[in-house]
Amino acid sequence: MSWRGLCKKLHLWLGLTVGTALLVLGLSGAALVYYVPLDRWLHPAIDTQHAQPPNWDRALATLRARFPDKTGPWRLEATGDGGAIPARYYHPPETTGQGFAPMMVWLSPDGSQLLRRDYWGDYLVTWLYNLHYQLLLGATGSWVVGWLGLASALLLFSGLYSWWPKVGRWRRQFQVSAGAPALRALLEWHRLIGVLSALPLLLLCLTGAALALPGPTATLLGWTLGTPAAAPVLASQSGPPVLPSTALAAARQALPGARLAWIETPPLSGGNYRFRLQLPGDPSMRFPHSYVTVQGQSAKVLAIFDARAQGPATTFNNWLHPLHDGSAGGFWLRSLWLLAGAAPLMLFTLGIRRWRLRRRRYGEAV
Repeated sequence: MSWRGLCKKLHLWLGLTVGTALLVLGLSGAALVYYVPLDRWLHPAIDTQHAQPPNWDRALATLRARFPDKTGPWRLEATGDGGAIPARYYHPPETTGQGFAPMMVWLSPDGSQLLRRDYWGDYLVTWLYNLHYQLLLGATGSWVVGWLGLASALLLFSGLYSWWPKVGRWRRQFQVSAGAPALRALLEWHRLIGVLSALPLLLLCLTGAALALPGPTATLLGWTLGTPAAAPVLASQSGPPVLPSTALAAARQALPGARLAWIETPPLSGGNYRFRLQLPGDPSMRFPHSYVTVQGQSAKVLAIFDARAQGPATTFNNWLHPLHDGSAGGFWLRSLWLLAGAAPLMLFTLGIRRWRLRRRRYGEAV
């Protein structure tokens, strides 16, 4: 059997076995491209605006007053859009044993009122996230999704190799014949959509697999680019912490010009503030990769992790998530990812219809 024939068989078998998974991951991923505005649209109570910058001191005081039993650290997001302030409380007792399931809270833009409370996984966009990242199977699901991503990449490679035209036939391979018989029309549309979506889907499959399989990814990077660096988590001291605004001022002095993305507060018993900041050149706006750790009791800067000063392995890792969710390219890349996520539905439908038609017509065994 020739390489082309072997790739056709491999493409068929992979399509019949992992095609459904690629369909689920593609559609859920397409929905998640704009999951923050989608969630805001589904919950109008948090769709509010305020001209003044957030008051972080008031926001933390509101959280402590409304949830007196939540004495651990809070994480507050600096969206920069003048809207509601999202906050997270990791490991709440209400979701013990459920894996990643923080309590999600939205405050008014001035930090004075509670607008909404929910738990990760209990509302639509986070349920979709768990479906996309773990197939609702918990930690095991991440491993399954990672290997499905690699199998899907092989499915795409085999399809491209099977399609690849000989010299002088490139134009013909992009044509769809009007009035062609069903078998031929299905094949031509499958080929055309597959070729146009192959590169975006390959990038999504490979970045998704790397994110879902951090251990093998780190090992591979260690063999090639070096060991990725991680921001340190420092030991903390007990004692009443300073206000968030005081600690933030120290962090801004430590990394001037950086944009604030997240504030992690110390627990009530005392500890360190940890600020997540975006520096020029960082591809991720929502989850950037530079950190400043500030002592909670004195506002003294304890550690600075500047993503620009790290090696190529860290830079590679830092690009994975913003490439996968499209945020690295703004509106246009996200729109392309939205279309690419819908492509598996069309490819799977066309491929299955053609396979079933061939079986009925020619009695081919599969």
